[in-house]
Amino acid sequence: MARHWADFQYEIYLNGTTGAVPRLPTDPTRLEELAEHRLAPGPVGYVAGAAGDGSTARANREALARHRIVPRMLRDVRERDLTTEVLGRTLPAPLALAPVGVLSIVHPDAETAAARAAAALGVPFVLSSASSTPLERVAEAMGDAERWFQLYWGKDREVTRSFLGRARAAGYSVLVVTLDTPLLAWRPRDLDQAYLPFVHGVGTANYFTDPAFRAGLAKPVHEDPDAAVLHFLGLFGDAGHTWPDLAFLREHWDGPIVLKGVLHPDDARLAADAGMDGVVVSNHGGRQVAGSVAAADALPGVADAVGDRLAVLFDSGVRTGDDVFKALALGARAVLLGRPYVYGLGLDGQAGVDHVIRCVLAEFDLTLALSGHASPHTLTRSALAPCGGPPAAW
Repeated sequence: MARHWADFQYEIYLNGTTGAVPRLPTDPTRLEELAEHRLAPGPVGYVAGAAGDGSTARANREALARHRIVPRMLRDVRERDLTTEVLGRTLPAPLALAPVGVLSIVHPDAETAAARAAAALGVPFVLSSASSTPLERVAEAMGDAERWFQLYWGKDREVTRSFLGRARAAGYSVLVVTLDTPLLAWRPRDLDQAYLPFVHGVGTANYFTDPAFRAGLAKPVHEDPDAAVLHFLGLFGDAGHTWPDLAFLREHWDGPIVLKGVLHPDDARLAADAGMDGVVVSNHGGRQVAGSVAAADALPGVADAVGDRLAVLFDSGVRTGDDVFKALALGARAVLLGRPYVYGLGLDGQAGVDHVIRCVLAEFDLTLALSGHASPHTLTRSALAPCGGPPAAW
């Protein structure tokens, strides 16, 4: 029988009979405010911050809020199954943890804590190439659990080749290539504090342990860490990549490749034409282009363009279970959850990440059932109405 994620609410209520209450809020939208009070200004600003005046991050939330769920009655939803097939993988729910780098700035256990929480619940963990922990150590912490590797596609082909080889050897099954960060955006919250973890060697673990990267150094990292940081900064991004360059990645990765940061239907079509396996409709959580189209506004167009050719995933603005519902109804196959789990990590380590995942999936399970659906696969745009009015089909 499929797991009922909604049972988490009864676990909480039963614990309450002994006087116990959750250590963290069960509304994930409250986590950011709590993190602002408990974490240092630099780290929390790095996680919460956005490009420019933050308009894109706000637009992501507003776009999801404009869609309202239309519950349907008298449907048998006693037995629900959230199991989802994505990229040839069977997931217990249409959710994965998004790639977020430098997690050691919020908690000393960093990526290994988040990865263990994901593994325990069967949720894929997408490791950032800018992690604080080498990819092999994260893989060891996860055992046989589903894990994907995110690539920041830099200037040095040998480093890229080495990263891909290491990731495959360590059991990462899907390659997620972030396209929207060939350069770091103008981020006032970080700039006002002159806070960038990379210049202190944080988020460089995969690079500093990589033989191809170290081959480009005059001295070992421990002998001249400043030179290693400068070398990293010099090759981290590459604004010169074009669509034909994807052939290099396909040549050196034999599993599914997903392109993250796609917002235009034509780019999604180009991804399909290039032999990619999926796209993530994303604006990097509002961190890269101020004034960008909201991710949820871009999602239907991308899904319509390539939904029968590629797996369409979604992130940017997702906080709650109803956000997951809306993204799936708008055309996504699965959703990547980012900032909420990072706040959970910063506030309570692995237990905090576990709490956030279970809260989001419990709410999604309940929202699904209470709206008359027993499976994510029945969600279409007819399940939503625009804010202030009924669906066009009514």
